[in-house]
Amino acid sequence: MTFRNGLKSLLRPEDSVLVLIDHQPYQLTNVNSHDPHMAVNNATGLAKAAKAYAVPTILTSVLADRGGAIFPQITNVFPGQEVIDRMLINTWEDQKVVDAVKKTGRKQLVIAGLFTEICVAMPAIQAAGEGWDVTVITDACGGVSVEAHQVAIQRMIAAGCNMMTWMALACEWQRDYTKVGTLPALVEILKDHVAGSGMAYLWEQQLLNTPVPSAAG
Repeated sequence: MTFRNGLKSLLRPEDSVLVLIDHQPYQLTNVNSHDPHMAVNNATGLAKAAKAYAVPTILTSVLADRGGAIFPQITNVFPGQEVIDRMLINTWEDQKVVDAVKKTGRKQLVIAGLFTEICVAMPAIQAAGEGWDVTVITDACGGVSVEAHQVAIQRMIAAGCNMMTWMALACEWQRDYTKVGTLPALVEILKDHVAGSGMAYLWEQQLLNTPVPSAAG
């Protein structure tokens, strides 16, 4: 087994490509591994992070005429972008999606979608077997049960895939607080999608901008 460690194993925005799979209403109705609100929130935060770091993002759905359009919270991040609609359950068997990924020239393949155990696991396992450096963003996914989600994660790890959460990925793409070109965008994303840290940041800013009362004369 090859261990994933060392500086070069960390994800870099210039080497990453993101594929968002089947974040659709029909799928969401049977997500039971996560609160549905969090599934939408986390996928949206992930999409915004990809845009902030100029990471090419492929949007794909399955049977959209029956399963519904991808959540507007995601498509609004990429206005006018084509959503690749599929008949194949396994995204990595759809040549149009694979060609779109290959066209980016990136090798760090980042995947999130619904359901974890089906529409995420199959392409992740296949792509890893074909030599792609695959990372699955687990909290922007969701399964039909906690067990289904967790077993899928174990299966993908066994196949050589890397697991992360969306906030960890955003911070790994940022890596350096002196990268002022992207830091403001990261802060805005955290404010909107990471309630605890986002509100704490706003509170800190409030405190820093509150005048100190002058001492009584």
